[in-house]
Amino acid sequence: MDKKLILVTSPPACGKTYVAKALAHELQHIVYLDKDTLIVLSKQIFKVAGQPYDRSSAFFQANIRDYEYDCVLALAMEALDYDDIVLINAPFTQEVRDNAFIANLKAKLAEKGATLAVIWVETSPEVVHQRMIDRNSDRDTWKLTHWDEYIKQCNFAIPENLADPQHKDNLILFQNNNDEEFAASMKKCVAILEDAEN
Repeated sequence: MDKKLILVTSPPACGKTYVAKALAHELQHIVYLDKDTLIVLSKQIFKVAGQPYDRSSAFFQANIRDYEYDCVLALAMEALDYDDIVLINAPFTQEVRDNAFIANLKAKLAEKGATLAVIWVETSPEVVHQRMIDRNSDRDTWKLTHWDEYIKQCNFAIPENLADPQHKDNLILFQNNNDEEFAASMKKCVAILEDAEN
């Protein structure tokens, strides 16, 4: 089996975690990584720096955000030495639109005999808003309090720069507004990933 790094991506509260965990159960020889696992460390950085806990702040962007991504990607690269598939659950909303970042990541993966698959979870802003309310997480406090300002910063557009007709797993769209969409998208997604292995 070919080695593969799968990124399950989208803006926050689109259902990435639900999708990623369900997909991980459908695949074999997989390591599941969630960038949110690092939040406990990030909270400590806010505390030590005397900053309010706000993952939308300039402080977070300058001192924490990119390091969380660096860390989870380093863990993924290491895990590929021991298993065939690594799946990362993380927004990657800036990175998937950065062609230089993607090219560099693919080059690093090629050194390990691995390829990249990106799953973009499509969910409407209205559904996202309700899911944030329902999950009642402190990471969303600022977002919900300043919803109009926050949602203008979010890019829900599909990262079309990843699309490649020759490699269908370069960009897999996963509709996730309701249970029916989820079921159909999961079936399609697994089929594409399994076909890419053959």
